[in-house]
Amino acid sequence: MAREAHDYDDIPGTTVFDAQRAREGYPINTFCMSLMKDENRKAFKADEAGYLKQFHMSPDQEKAILTRDYNKMLELGGNIYFTAKLGATDGHSFQHLAAVMTGSTQQSYADMMLAGGRNVDGNRSRSGKHNKPAILTVEGSKTAPKAKAKSKSSAKRK
Repeated sequence: MAREAHDYDDIPGTTVFDAQRAREGYPINTFCMSLMKDENRKAFKADEAGYLKQFHMSPDQEKAILTRDYNKMLELGGNIYFTAKLGATDGHSFQHLAAVMTGSTQQSYADMMLAGGRNVDGNRSRSGKHNKPAILTVEGSKTAPKAKAKSKSSAKRK
């Protein structure tokens, strides 16, 4: 069955974990949660493809896990907090996974985040529909509202 379209599907670089993805990703997420136990991590590392069979995944889900395609796992219903357990099983930090998922090195990802994150210009909408930030108006005015002045009572409290 095809996914139902949502407004949030238009956000580039973002896969929203909604109810439909949760249902689709149940096998991925139960597999990832199984990795919380040492014996399961060992069994998985000993025979990755064989271990996955017990979770009744789609071929695409199995392939995404075996190739460590984290973005595909999310698209197929994986929850980022659960899929991070697979990364941890492989000895990777969450920062490393985020860098891989954004196509950058761990250091360049860290530098970008420390500098305030990704620039929003051009990243608001795949369709271009939402690429310009909304302008706040007050009763038809084209200017943004000014900050409210502090009341006397709040000034006295200081």
